[in-house]
Amino acid sequence: MVVSKIKGTEKHRITYAEYMNIVLYDQEVGYYMKDKKKLGTEGDFYTSSGVHSVFGRAFAHFFLDLIEKEQLPASICEFGGGDGRFAKAVFDEWELITNNRPLHYTMIETSPYHRKEQKKLLSGKVDFRQFASLEELQESDSNDFEGIIFSNELLDAFPVHVVEKQQSNLFEVFVTIDDVGNLVEIKEICSNEQINDWLRVYGPTLKEGQRIEVPIYMNSWITSVDNFLKRGHILTIDYGYTKEDWSMPQRKDGSLRGYFKHQMINNPLEHPTEMDLTTHIHLDAYEMMMEEIGLEKLVAIKQNRFLLMIGMLKFVQENYDSNPFSEKSKLNRAVKTLITDTGMSAAFHVFLHGKNVTNSKAYRIFNDDPYQI
Repeated sequence: MVVSKIKGTEKHRITYAEYMNIVLYDQEVGYYMKDKKKLGTEGDFYTSSGVHSVFGRAFAHFFLDLIEKEQLPASICEFGGGDGRFAKAVFDEWELITNNRPLHYTMIETSPYHRKEQKKLLSGKVDFRQFASLEELQESDSNDFEGIIFSNELLDAFPVHVVEKQQSNLFEVFVTIDDVGNLVEIKEICSNEQINDWLRVYGPTLKEGQRIEVPIYMNSWITSVDNFLKRGHILTIDYGYTKEDWSMPQRKDGSLRGYFKHQMINNPLEHPTEMDLTTHIHLDAYEMMMEEIGLEKLVAIKQNRFLLMIGMLKFVQENYDSNPFSEKSKLNRAVKTLITDTGMSAAFHVFLHGKNVTNSKAYRIFNDDPYQI
């Protein structure tokens, strides 16, 4: 499929953004579109929501607090909800702490497989609905959204262009095929003004020999979400680098990587359509974009510290349990994993932005050095 699409182009090469669109999102062969498990032990990668339901349960309390502070409708719109475990945990905890107050939960999920998995977990929830895209949702419901927009490890999976600085010139890296049909890279002087403009406005100054990803699609997604949101919050969780981080020698080859059966694959052209592809997002750029469209930053903090802030420790079960496989032991281990500086949460960043909000400004929390990796 990938080879045939490349052969069908005029110059027999495609951008990395086009390549990622094919291998990840093509309706027939795309990795996310296939009917197979992607998360957890049997898949290719883990997310925080897969560690334990306590992750989603803690967020249920935070969502409720935001909704009550701002007197928002009890509505959550999650982009890229994976297998639905996070939403299920939020629903279950919400019902406990609100005495079954209705919660309207909308999922925007590209993957048919994940939509199927979500239905298995959430079919009993009356106020749960699914859409394959924001456009599909807006066609079904033209009303402006008020509430909370949430995403966890969404932006890192967006298609990106790849560029490299060589001999003081900026080259774009394309994907092509060699004489024996293998996928290989080819570089040409960058003629895409969108890329040049993006780097001038948001990007770091590249050093000689440095490669980096340019997430033009992230800009359009942010604009679309801002147009969709009338009043409320955008809560984003992801991993990424600042301009200072990008300047470090260990980042000179960029961050585009694959994950195949829980192994990191440095060459993104290996296992096409069979592995996940991901990049670290540009943290400074994300904040700049949100500020440019007038959204107010309320929280910018590492995930482990954020979880402490919203009360994760209250879920810890007292009394030692000698059985490491008991529910109590599993929960306590999960909490420890999620809140420590050496656990997986320390690699993630949480951003909370508000639109037409006033009372939730009490949440203004920024780390002194929020992006120290």
